[in-house]
Amino acid sequence: MHSLTTSDFTPAGSTLQGLVGNTAVLHVSQPFTPPDRGFWAKLEGFNPGGIKDRPALHMVERVRARGELQPGRPIIESTSGTLGLGLALAGMVHGHPVTLVTDPGLEPSMNRLLAAYGATVDMVSEPHPTGGWQQARLDRVAELLAQQPGAWCPDQYNNPDNVASYTPLALELAAQLGHIDVLVCSVGTGGHSAGISRVLRQLYPGMRLVGVDTVGSTIFGQPARPRLMRGLGSSIYPRNVAYGHFSEVHWVAPGESVWACRQLAASHYATGGWSVGAVALVAGWLARETPHSTRVVAIFPDGPQRYLETVYNDQFCAEHGLLGVTPAAEPDVIGRPDEKEVTRWTRCTAVSDPLSLTAEPVGVEGGEK
Repeated sequence: MHSLTTSDFTPAGSTLQGLVGNTAVLHVSQPFTPPDRGFWAKLEGFNPGGIKDRPALHMVERVRARGELQPGRPIIESTSGTLGLGLALAGMVHGHPVTLVTDPGLEPSMNRLLAAYGATVDMVSEPHPTGGWQQARLDRVAELLAQQPGAWCPDQYNNPDNVASYTPLALELAAQLGHIDVLVCSVGTGGHSAGISRVLRQLYPGMRLVGVDTVGSTIFGQPARPRLMRGLGSSIYPRNVAYGHFSEVHWVAPGESVWACRQLAASHYATGGWSVGAVALVAGWLARETPHSTRVVAIFPDGPQRYLETVYNDQFCAEHGLLGVTPAAEPDVIGRPDEKEVTRWTRCTAVSDPLSLTAEPVGVEGGEK
């Protein structure tokens, strides 16, 4: 009789890909809401590199399946950090060298971590005169692609596979919570807000999607300004943003996000970076303001590790005027995104694509433009 040896046994989920997904949800209450209220947070920081492990693996798997990325050929992409971790993982899984174009705003610890995972880090030195660091990175990606025949760029800002990769996350939420009334997502490339809401709106047609952006971001029609927060916001107009899905958008300032991140850490242990703080601030307000039975769900894209030099560093926060900031109890309100430039937590229920010259404000009832 053949006896089972240790080498014959492969536990479920023991591959690198198996580490991604099936993340926990946590109920968050005080100090964001009274003790009898709260919202649910999907803790994507429990993926090895954060939420963008999902699109990185999916985009690479799909392009390989289409034959557009040959074995061993390079992957080159612009990243502010989290996608870079996911692409380093995908490159390791599928055997592709990975070059990540970053800028001086990326935390030194993140640069070191990306290099440790085998990625080549290519840092641009000057911002683009109108498109900022983001456009400078994209221009450098184009240069590198031209130099390396057969190289592939995921183009996370416009790649529909980015959006499709979030279907499993949406189904996990449906299985974990049973019903969702309001979904709160930070918006950078637009991928996870579009991908998750597309699936959940089929299951829960009345669900509202609330977007969270940073001050100084152009995504929802505000003017471009230098931005301290990374991981959300943009100085370009990503085409993956599903403007017609949003019922409202909130802009959050860095100091307000720092307050929320640190409150989360002190009260719930589970916390994260700029996006997590901004989303928690907005989700807490929604949980306070909506009827008691409303189920509010927030996506926490990452954990706190990469932000120890910024969000959780008193010296950094003091230098940037972020300490001692306590957000208002409720957001300021504007009637349309171009009404005025916002500098603090602000809400707008008129959402439209800034690049659509004929766009009328659309909300959850307006459909996708």
